[in-house]
This record gives sequence, structure tokens and C-alpha cells, in this order.
Amino acid sequence: MKAIVIGAGFAGLAAALRLRKAGLEVTVIEQFDQPGGKAIGWEGVPSGPTVLTLPEIPRMIVGAFGKSLPELKPVSPLTRYTWPDGRVFAPELDLEATLSQLSVQEAQHYRRLLDQARTMYEGAKDTFIFGPPPPTYGLLRYGLRDGLKAHPLKPLSRLVASGPYLTPFFLRFATYLGANPYQAPAVLHNIAWVELGLGVFHLAGGMRALADYLFGLAQAQGVRFLFGQRVRQMQRLPGRVGALQTDQGWHSADLYISAADRHFTLQWLGLPMPGYALGVSGFAVLMKLSEALPLGHHIFFSQDYEAEWREIAAGRWPQDPTLYLHTDGDTAFLLVNAPSLPHVGSGVQGYAQHLLARLKRLHPLPIAAWRAMSPQDYSQTACRGALYGRAPHGLLGALRPGWAVAGLGNLAQVGGTVHPGGGVPLSLLSGWNGAGWLLDRFLGQKGGTA
Repeated sequence: MKAIVIGAGFAGLAAALRLRKAGLEVTVIEQFDQPGGKAIGWEGVPSGPTVLTLPEIPRMIVGAFGKSLPELKPVSPLTRYTWPDGRVFAPELDLEATLSQLSVQEAQHYRRLLDQARTMYEGAKDTFIFGPPPPTYGLLRYGLRDGLKAHPLKPLSRLVASGPYLTPFFLRFATYLGANPYQAPAVLHNIAWVELGLGVFHLAGGMRALADYLFGLAQAQGVRFLFGQRVRQMQRLPGRVGALQTDQGWHSADLYISAADRHFTLQWLGLPMPGYALGVSGFAVLMKLSEALPLGHHIFFSQDYEAEWREIAAGRWPQDPTLYLHTDGDTAFLLVNAPSLPHVGSGVQGYAQHLLARLKRLHPLPIAAWRAMSPQDYSQTACRGALYGRAPHGLLGALRPGWAVAGLGNLAQVGGTVHPGGGVPLSLLSGWNGAGWLLDRFLGQKGGTA
């Protein structure tokens, strides 16, 4: 049996490994000239943080082949948060060390909200993370058992209201799924537990190193990679995909997995685009440093967090954005939230210089060279640059589309724009479990989920 996987990002690599483990002959088609997708970076500079959450997911995948991951080190403090008035908060894995940085009232809010995030996560993880896309009865079961604990009728902004410092602190976690936190449902508060409760781990070389490791493992298992080929269309036959065309010719297989953005897959199939709103994009500056700095994660809040998100909702690059800065050795990564395309604003270089000028006032760096990545750059891998696909706004918006596509029995859609969601660990899980689901569906094998 032959299988084709579109995309050599994390979801595509995980899917290729799952299919290969089942004994299929696997070919991965990738538009870029190397693996990694959004994690490819620029001349050795990571295009994102070098830390990982939920490390049990990549460990499970490589463990299926008798391998172990490169060393992962727990990070504490997790992130250093700074507000415009100079207030600093650096939560640690040790709860008491975290609470000691807060006032009595803030500590009460923090403990309460952390407990709520844990309750939400543990109630939702089997249905919305580690299991397959939930059918209607699965949603009903979750609703009866845990739904009320997720405050279904309450917006996130009301749930986490806890004063001028902790409110934006807890709101930020919803942005990890592409949400405007002021339009997000309360259930997204569960994301906070993943970082604050389960921890963050550093991997030398960052996510690009993880992608390279999985790529090497896939090659060793006999997976074939075709780089520099861009998919043009997929032949849709009754109930199945017949073949796909790249800019270098036609390819056919028995099974197909698209780890590309769901919108791209639908476009290749000639199917209508979904009508839902897209989530936010990002604007990043990748930096080479003239001297090495220790591992560091910093967030510098804007003067008015809600006003910043009003600008983004209006399609403008915020002029006083919250800055996320990650340093690791002689590289640094700066990121702000930005609207997906089309946007209204200044040119890319001008906006990057505006961000660097603001960073210089807050946290000077020895920058030797830099490169900007705008929503236009991200649009190569994400529709209109929306990094996580559908905007997770409102109760239904938080649900991710499933792995099935238009009743095509030999095709699965995986990756950050579908179940269970975006980010490295969830994309890996989507690829691995989505491939198992397709094997179950098409071959009657026991694919299952992790």
C-alpha cells in the first residue's frame, strides 16, 4: 500500500511515521527545500521559541520506534512578564514561589484561576485533545460530565477578571490558539494549565532541532521525501482521491494525508471555502546577536491590552503591541500578534523597525542582523497568514474541524488548523492520531489514538 503525505511540518512528519510503522510505502511532498514548516527559521535563527509543552507527545511518537528524544530541560521561571509601570512577575513551577510575588488578593485570584484551568484541562483532554474528533454523543457526554465546569455561557475576559496585572496575564494564553482573548470563550482558559501547571521544557536547537530529529527518524524508517514541489490540485473521484498534481507532475497512492492548511486542501480539491472567521496572525523579527545571551522568555505588556486587540480586530498592526521576546544563545525571536491578511498599516520593514525601537527601550539586545516575518510570509503555510485556522471565538468556534474531508474515504486532513489544534505538540498529535484514524477507516486496521 502506498501513501502520500502533503507537508513536512510537524503534523506531516508524525503522520508519515505512523503510516510507515503500519507498513505502508510513504512519500512526503513538501513545497520548501527542507523539513520543519513554520519552524524552518532563517540562517540558524529559530522562527519561534525553543521551548516545548506536553513533551509526552513527541516522546510517545519516537518511543514507538524504540528511540528517545534529545534532552529536555524544565524551564523555571517560565516567562518574565513586565508591565508599563515596571511591575514584574515571573511565575515558577513551584506554586509557593509564584504566589510569593503577588499580593494577598492577587494570590487568591491566581490560585483560584489556576485550579479552574486544571479542572477545565483535565475534563477536556480526553475529548478534545488526546481522542479523535468528538462525535455528537461525545460532545453530549462531555457536556453532561464536565461542561458546566467550563463556564459555557461566560466569555474568557469575565472569567479571568482579576485586576490590572493578572487579567491580561491570564488572557494571553488564549492567543496560543489564535484567539482574540476578548472574543474567546471561557473554555480556552484550560490552556493556562498546560504551561503553568504541567511546565515548559527547553530543547537545544529549538523546534527546528525537533523537526530535524523526526525527519532523520522518518528517513531511517524508509520514508521518501520530495522537496521543492508545490501541490497544484487533487483529483476528486467519487468517494476518494485519485491522484494529486504538483508543479513537477502527477503522483498517485492508495492513501492521502494533507498536513497543509485546511483551506489549501479544500482549494486543491475544488471544494467551497468554509465561511468561518480566521484567527490572528503574527509579525516576527528573527535576530542574530553579536554575543550570546542566556535562555530567556519575556513578555512586555502594552499600555492598554484591550485597545491593542481593538486595533487587531480592525485589521491594523498595533502601534503599541505586547512584545514576546525569546533569547537563546546568539539568537533571539520577537513576536507580536497581528491581523490576518488583508491588513491596513505601514510597510513590513518600517513596522519591524518600529518594533525594534520599542524593544531597544525595554530590553536592549546586541543585534548583528535581523529579518522580519509578516503575515504575508506566514501565508505560505497558513491561509491569509492565520496561524491556527478558524478563530476560536464563541462556544462553537472553539471546536476544531475534524480529520474527514467531504466524504473522501482515503484522505485525512491533519495539522494545526484541525483537531486537536495548533502548536507543536497538538500538531504532532493531529498527524499521528489522524493517520491512525485513516488506517482504521480505510484498511480496517487498529489505528486508534495515542
